[in-house]
Amino acid sequence: MAVTDEAIEKIKGMIVSGALRPGDRLPKESELAAELGLSRNSLREAVRALSLIRILDVRQGDGTYVTSLDPQLLLEALSFVVDFHRDDTVLEFLAVRRILEPAATAMASALIDDAQLQALSDQLDALGAAPSVEELVACDLEFHRGIVQASGNSVLCSLLDGLSGPTTRARVWRGLTQEDAVSRTLHEHRMILGALRDRDAEAARSWATVHVASVEQWLRSTL
Repeated sequence: MAVTDEAIEKIKGMIVSGALRPGDRLPKESELAAELGLSRNSLREAVRALSLIRILDVRQGDGTYVTSLDPQLLLEALSFVVDFHRDDTVLEFLAVRRILEPAATAMASALIDDAQLQALSDQLDALGAAPSVEELVACDLEFHRGIVQASGNSVLCSLLDGLSGPTTRARVWRGLTQEDAVSRTLHEHRMILGALRDRDAEAARSWATVHVASVEQWLRSTL
């Protein structure tokens, strides 16, 4: 493992230094191994590891390339890791979401355009006053994704997208067991949308905090 770690660090060093740039093809395995002073086996393991986290792209019959290194591509690895969360870590995911999502919502208040506001409004209108829990949670995910996208920060969008999965089951369970969960969620969505329409960053931040914190508080009370 130590040898593989060394190989990973050497390839990383080539990318960070600019010797290898996004889209570049790596030298042949034998040449690169000799250049870096590595065995071909350790180099092969390093390439495999870096391809799993989207740093490298191994194309059968063509060679190995540095990916675009786009943040959204690299953060897909987060979603892979998040899929292995344990139930007792859901509160931790919610806490991170409570920190990031209000900030993204405040950012969106200054950047969101009329078409995006209308799309959010149409989502809520289509949901109606008495949706099923499953419909509400699906809309909740799309509603917040649309807001975060409007913040203009692709890294923040990718982070929150990856963090939303582990909290979905908690939100469904809350909707099924808490008497006013559906009506409260609909009200909070409307208040967030109103703050965005008013371009009121602090109100948008506050309502987004209330919205995420309400799920977190409910979950704490059930544990």
